Amino acid sequence: MKKMKVAIYDTTLRDGSQAEGVSFSSVGKLLLARRLDQFGVDYIEGGFPGSNPKDMAFFEAVQKESFKHAKIAAFGSTRRVKTSVKEDPIVQGLIQANTPVVTIYGKSWKLHVKDVLRTTPAENLAMVADTVEFLKAAGKEVIFDAEHFFDGFKNDPDYAMQVLAAAATAGADALVLCDTNGGCLPHEIAAITGTVTAAVKTAVGIHPHNDAGTAVANALEAVRSGAVHVQGTMNGYGERCGNANLITIIAGLQLKMGIHCIDPRHLKHLRDLSLFVDDLINLRSDIRAPYVGQSAFGHKGGAHVNAVQKNPETFEHIHPETVGNERHILVSELSGGSSVLIKAQEVCGEAATKEETAAILKELKALEHKGYAFESADASFRILVQKVLKKHKPFFELDGFRVIIEKNGKDAPCVSEATVKLRTNGQVTHTVAEGDGPVNALDRALRKALSPLYPAIANVQLVDFRVRILDPQEATAAITRVQIESGDGKSTWGTVGVSGNIIEASWEALVDSVEYKLFEDEARKTARRKTAGRK
Repeated sequence: MKKMKVAIYDTTLRDGSQAEGVSFSSVGKLLLARRLDQFGVDYIEGGFPGSNPKDMAFFEAVQKESFKHAKIAAFGSTRRVKTSVKEDPIVQGLIQANTPVVTIYGKSWKLHVKDVLRTTPAENLAMVADTVEFLKAAGKEVIFDAEHFFDGFKNDPDYAMQVLAAAATAGADALVLCDTNGGCLPHEIAAITGTVTAAVKTAVGIHPHNDAGTAVANALEAVRSGAVHVQGTMNGYGERCGNANLITIIAGLQLKMGIHCIDPRHLKHLRDLSLFVDDLINLRSDIRAPYVGQSAFGHKGGAHVNAVQKNPETFEHIHPETVGNERHILVSELSGGSSVLIKAQEVCGEAATKEETAAILKELKALEHKGYAFESADASFRILVQKVLKKHKPFFELDGFRVIIEKNGKDAPCVSEATVKLRTNGQVTHTVAEGDGPVNALDRALRKALSPLYPAIANVQLVDFRVRILDPQEATAAITRVQIESGDGKSTWGTVGVSGNIIEASWEALVDSVEYKLFEDEARKTARRKTAGRK
């Protein structure tokens, strides 16, 4: 029996770009297309050539590319009402895009035929057939997206099936059933898709939206009911609540259902692909994303951590590394000895004794009671462990800092200036720096003071800065927690600071960030020296 294969059709560059806050540059579109091809998707929908110059520019640029696996598709619609396909600008734009694949959408819900197209059901069927036939005659692989198919089927199943028949008879290579409003539930998708696949010989696909939160489940149910083509976007980006998330679907098909959709060797790059897309459009990744999120294999409860240490299958549905992810042990006031023991070994590279573990846990709970949170602050936790174990060696000591914020006039910009006085190796360093804000100014002054002795500090950048008021009832006198994410171009790390003064809390987090970088660099140098000594 031949193993089932499901085609993956990515529409991130078109449908995904309709999401609020998502926009691709011309270069970005090409970068993503290359990455998708490397990963192994079957189709890449580049855009709507009749809608904007950027999409047309992409189709021109992509002609110079050589893809190893994916086919590029142009997206458009059926011809307009009472318009010849030869005279319709959208259809002609699809030809001009010069892609091997063309995807067109057509109405399959009488409500849209009547209220949107304002034509007759018969004319709509002719629009579908004429457009498919014309594009097939032009040598294109034609995918027909039956827009609002499930709503149309529930309203008038006979007419919805007539629309599919019109496309199939005209030569469509695939009939894609669209849950355009995203309101159908999995059992409806399964039943209707099963009816279609039993009635037609043409390949059937699914294109679900996520307005009811069931897009991924709907896609998987459609495949269970005979669909062999799935359309969606990376990370589920799309209009309103988004499209079906192909990242989750690919993992579900391949790992849970045993259905081939990409080269199994590429699955280990699934998380990297997800992060790449987020980075490309400058949006923060969803840490709770299934399979690929930072928290997808994060364990916090002491009993859970203990169980996972003994057998990962107790609380992990797959091995994290299968999709390029990793296990994270989170520490908090809920943590038990097992959590702290594992985390201490993870961040410090050595096991703690029972007494040391108890001391770390005691200090951890005391600090969390004051408002500290170490779940996203591994670097601060490492420094905490080193201090408790009396292994902390500060790279500098603070004599003091001062921050001045000045605004001269209603329309003048705020100017922030920070002065930092440090002692490093017995020498006093006094530096001043300006910044976009007080924290930025402090950061610059600190790094300016340390860079002559530790040049690598110049590579450290603030990636993210988050502030939380811990007791809002105290208003401006509230305790503030500041969490900072820093990076050096190779890795990122989190730190935390807590104080009644937001500047002091920020300083704590900044100091931990810089010290962590210095500790890491020193550890790498030590490891290299040991390796060289053994040789």
